[in-house]
Amino acid sequence: MSHTVLKYRNVDVERADRIVLKGVDFTMEKGEFCYLVGRVGSGKSSLMKTMYADVPIAGGDTAEVMDFDLLKLKRKKIPMLRRGIGIVFQDFQLLQDRSVHANLSFVLRATGWRSKADMEQRIEEVLTDVGMDNKSYKMPHELSGGEQQRIVIARALLNRPELILADEPTGNLDPQTGEQIVTLLHRLATEGHSILMATHNHGLVEEFPARVVTCVDRQLVEGLAIDARV
Repeated sequence: MSHTVLKYRNVDVERADRIVLKGVDFTMEKGEFCYLVGRVGSGKSSLMKTMYADVPIAGGDTAEVMDFDLLKLKRKKIPMLRRGIGIVFQDFQLLQDRSVHANLSFVLRATGWRSKADMEQRIEEVLTDVGMDNKSYKMPHELSGGEQQRIVIARALLNRPELILADEPTGNLDPQTGEQIVTLLHRLATEGHSILMATHNHGLVEEFPARVVTCVDRQLVEGLAIDARV
């Protein structure tokens, strides 16, 4: 039985007093992989940021992420929403002054974990899941770009999120490493995570086919629109 993770109906997205997307209709199911494409400035990142309440919804009929109603979400509930979402950034955003293990334990403590044994087990699990179980002692600067991105994905998995938002996760990586990261994200979808991946790389979209939605002319449309090519 399908389970709807995200549901937007007639949603407007605004940045700096300007509507960047109008009347967005978008639904994602559990275990679905979807590419989000569009030109720079078309609203991809802004749309993603509404999903974890970093950008408020400007207006709409329905805006639900998991069991949270974004149109009525109180500020004190935002941390609970974000705990159910894994976020993968293009520029990694790892804490450079501490090891991989310390980066991950920092997130667990910040999201309410208390048991040291449970934290150790979860860190081992996520590092194994992304093929980095032998790198926990490394500092971020000792890792390649692809390795750092794997750690970022491990960090996103810590709280077993239903939804993973990957904003240009291959943007700073060479083509071969980028393919490995997309392969990993597709595998995570088969394991039940819903993955929304923003990308400019249409080669990856063609090589690893999945549903595509495009931000174009202040609209979100199904499929790969011609005008979205950069």
